[in-house]
Order: sequence, then C-alpha cells, then structure tokens
Amino acid sequence: MTPLYYDLHLHSCLSPCGDDDMTPANIVGMAKLKGLDVIAITDHNSCQNCVAAMFHAKQHDIILLPGMELTTAEEVHVICLFSELVPALAFDAYVSKQILPIKNREDIFGKQQILDKQDNVVGTIEHLLIHATNISFDDVFPLVESYGGIAFPAHVDKPSNSLLSNLGFIPPTSTFQSAEFHDLKHLHKLQKKHPYFETCNIICNSDAHYLEDIHEPEYRLFAASKKETDILMALERKG
Repeated sequence: MTPLYYDLHLHSCLSPCGDDDMTPANIVGMAKLKGLDVIAITDHNSCQNCVAAMFHAKQHDIILLPGMELTTAEEVHVICLFSELVPALAFDAYVSKQILPIKNREDIFGKQQILDKQDNVVGTIEHLLIHATNISFDDVFPLVESYGGIAFPAHVDKPSNSLLSNLGFIPPTSTFQSAEFHDLKHLHKLQKKHPYFETCNIICNSDAHYLEDIHEPEYRLFAASKKETDILMALERKG
C-alpha cells in the first residue's frame, strides 16, 4: 500500500467564503510547499476552478482530485470527489440546475471567481453558490456514484451544515464508507454515540478558506497506488 499525505477539502476563490488568494496556482503551490501528496478542490456546489487547478497539479507532481462541497436540500455539506475532470464537470452541470437562481451579492457574501491557468479571472458565477440544492442527503450518494465519483459527509463534528447538526442522526439507509471530521478529538465520543462511524474510514481535512489553513503533512491515507481511481477506492474500502 502507498501512504499519501492528503487534504481533500479545500476552497478556492470561487467559493464566496474563500479568500481571494486561494487561486488554483496558489493552492497547489502551498500544498507542494507543505509536502502534501494529494489534494482536492471542493468549492461550494461547483467544480469550475478544478480545470486550472489540475493543470498546476500536473506541473508540481501533486495528485489533485476534482471535487465539490455539495449542499443538500437539508443543508448538509457533502464532499463529492472524482478521479477525472470530465465526469466532475458533468456533475457540476447537473448540480448548477438544482440551485435556486438567487443572485450573489459580492458586498455581502464575497466574490465567486473562475480563474484560468495563469490565475486570471475569466468569469464569475452569478447565482449564490452557498444555497442548498434540491438534492436530498439520501439521494446524493447514488447520484455521485452514477457520475463515477464517491461522496462522504463533511465535518460531521461541526455545529452547522453537518450531518449530525442538521439531521441529528445517521439515516438507516446510509451507504457512505468515509466520514470527515474537522477535529479528531471528537471522534471517540461520536463513535460511541453513533456506532456507524466505527465502520467508516475516518479522515480529517482542513476545509481551508485561506492558504495558511491548508493542512501540514499530518494525515495519511493508504491506497494501492497513486492513481486517482485507487485513491477513491481507498476511501470506499469497507472499514
């Protein structure tokens, strides 16, 4: 098995809450500087900045998984990851039609910037990305799988926009194999209260909105190889 230092929940300047310095080039550069092996760009309800980020990842020999932090109808955040850009963008196109077309207010929520390979702003998304979609928590997992990706609930230990804070329980129909904790000090307490987590692959991501918050090389996952498909399989491996 190949050990890989990871951070699989990073927001670029496309997320309205993401700092303007969180450009694709800067994110990849910081990940390289910190010694990470694999990262994922997971903006709110969009994959549009994954195009430029994957270009920079190849230049720096870093594995980048295109992804998204989807907001379900219940306002639960779910990380969706893909091994390739094409299905990620196809999923992006589907999700963009499932959000209320409420215009973003940059003065209130922040900019939603799409950047090219040179970190130039080439567009913006007009509708507010942090709104809930009409995709339910139960439906998001088979939906992402139909696009060739995997999904897992984000920051389950946070007091807002998480599985436990918004639903209060783990649905009995749940099939996710990984769960993201923001702080592992909460792990044993929540495993005792919710035994489902005892069967999950527990991962810890930064949810970084600023460059300095990207994780140091502290957390590792073990995959059969450095191939993107093997990394996704590691996250889906039972237990």
